[in-house]
Amino acid sequence: MIKVAVIGLNHIGLLHCRVYKEHPDVELVAVCDLRGDMARSAAERFSARPYDNVMSMLANEEIDLVSVATGGAENGSHHLEPAMQAIEAGKDVLVEKPISNRLHEARMMVDAAAARGVRLACNLNHRFVPAAKRAKDWISQGELGQLLFVNMKLTIGSGNESTPWVHMRALHPHSFDVLRYFGGDVARVQSFMTKAPGRSVWSTASINLEFTSGAVGHLTGSYDMHGGHPIERCEVGGTNGRFVLDNVYESLTLYPSGSDEQRVFKNSIFASPSGFDSTFFNRFGAFIKEVKDGVPPDQISASGADALAVQRIIEAAIRSQLENGEPIRISDIHDEKREGVQQA
Repeated sequence: MIKVAVIGLNHIGLLHCRVYKEHPDVELVAVCDLRGDMARSAAERFSARPYDNVMSMLANEEIDLVSVATGGAENGSHHLEPAMQAIEAGKDVLVEKPISNRLHEARMMVDAAAARGVRLACNLNHRFVPAAKRAKDWISQGELGQLLFVNMKLTIGSGNESTPWVHMRALHPHSFDVLRYFGGDVARVQSFMTKAPGRSVWSTASINLEFTSGAVGHLTGSYDMHGGHPIERCEVGGTNGRFVLDNVYESLTLYPSGSDEQRVFKNSIFASPSGFDSTFFNRFGAFIKEVKDGVPPDQISASGADALAVQRIIEAAIRSQLENGEPIRISDIHDEKREGVQQA
């Protein structure tokens, strides 16, 4: 059994607890939140032991894997301290997305995990659906030929006005992870953003990408759309055909070049994900299996390094917006904290 602890017990942290509690290879041994009443409530609900101090929990419990779901500004500013404490204690760690809303903090976690020899993963859960796996296999097997474009739309309704860049840093780790999953590393980014009427944040964005392979791509992202409608669409095209992945997992269609036939796969064929929460079960299950199987830290899926690469793309998009749509090379985005220089 993999012994797990969860740190941070708001809505997402409680979902982490539920996923681990229902996994047959996991024992949820401890939950931790600075608010002791939250920890005690979750502990009673999930039959775990409560803590309001991470170091105390690490010292007193036998733990293999720690989930960090502490949130903060742009959903990521409170991840660093508990993640580093768990890493330094020799635990495998899964951090909610974004891994951090600051590049130098993300780099600190990635470097610390590599030095300690532990696995660091991020909850980039949109790629962890059977439909995306099938689509990735098509790319790997040459069904699409040479990739030419990778386009994506992710739009939700959110009134979050906390920071100018919250839309980019809090939501689009998902988008850029999916784009990298299918298209590989990104070389250049160009962005144009707008603020919907009455909004103080850059709430809708149009972002162009150039991949290192030479393929091109695009993301349309928004906080201004109705959440009850389909939120996500990904289309990937190559010299031999293209596919469309609709609404995370609902359907996948392959359009081969030179043929009028289509290959359509619906949700029920893909082990019937029951809703968006099922992506958490898939993602956590994949990491649990990697831990159980002893997969080397540098070979895990949706790793801390992947999450760091995603945050670099986001910071490049922000810089491009600040520079009036100038294309920005990813190689010009630096991870280190520079005193006196505000990160984009």
